[in-house]
Amino acid sequence: MRRLLLGCLLIAACAEAPPEQAQAPDAATLTIQLARQFQQSAAAWNQGDLDAFMADYIQDGTTTYVGSSGLIRGFDGIRAWYAPRFEPGVERDSLRFEDFHVRSIAPSVILVTARYILYRNQETTNSGPFTLVMEQRPDGWKITHDHSSSDAN
Repeated sequence: MRRLLLGCLLIAACAEAPPEQAQAPDAATLTIQLARQFQQSAAAWNQGDLDAFMADYIQDGTTTYVGSSGLIRGFDGIRAWYAPRFEPGVERDSLRFEDFHVRSIAPSVILVTARYILYRNQETTNSGPFTLVMEQRPDGWKITHDHSSSDAN
């Protein structure tokens, strides 16, 4: 019995210490970082660059978008939904984002709320709030879920 107890103590003493919990991102810093990221996204939209606009989304089948047309599953489905707005010759309203708020859900997952504004000739044509769930990936913060709503007219 004594040997068993001593063996258990030795095993426990040699076991690895649990890893330190990852530090949750600072919301103020992330808000500034993501506002810049989405300024680039709006610039891509305004320049008609669908690939650059879509670069903020995780490129796999689990990424989701919920909007006026319902639920769209997968990066390819979301891209196909946006694609007609980027066809040559299509008139597309300009885009900007406002009112970013970031909340950490886990060390590598955040919840972002903000507003999109579509405008033409300085006049708003559409706007609304959106909520994003974003994951930190090796290439930056990427959208895994986007729920966009339109303001009531």
